[in-house]
Amino acid sequence: MKNRLRNWGLGGLGAWELGFAGRAGLLVLALLLPVLQAAAQTPDQPEMADALRGSGKIYVVVAVIAVVLAGLLFFLISLDRKLTRLEKELEE
Repeated sequence: MKNRLRNWGLGGLGAWELGFAGRAGLLVLALLLPVLQAAAQTPDQPEMADALRGSGKIYVVVAVIAVVLAGLLFFLISLDRKLTRLEKELEE
């Protein structure tokens, strides 16, 4: 397995070469960092949504998200149509 990873350029100092303790340490670190970030936030500061809503910029954020999701939906529909057309051509 290591030879295949090295052939793909993935065999450096990655998690594959760590022992069980190293992998467990990485897992604990990955699970602990979000908790530490949440604990570091103080309740006296205004939340981002409240600040954006107060300045009226929340509508810009919602509009950008809607445009991105609509673009993804359009892309997926067009990709599905192309794949369906190719599948029909292969069946014939």
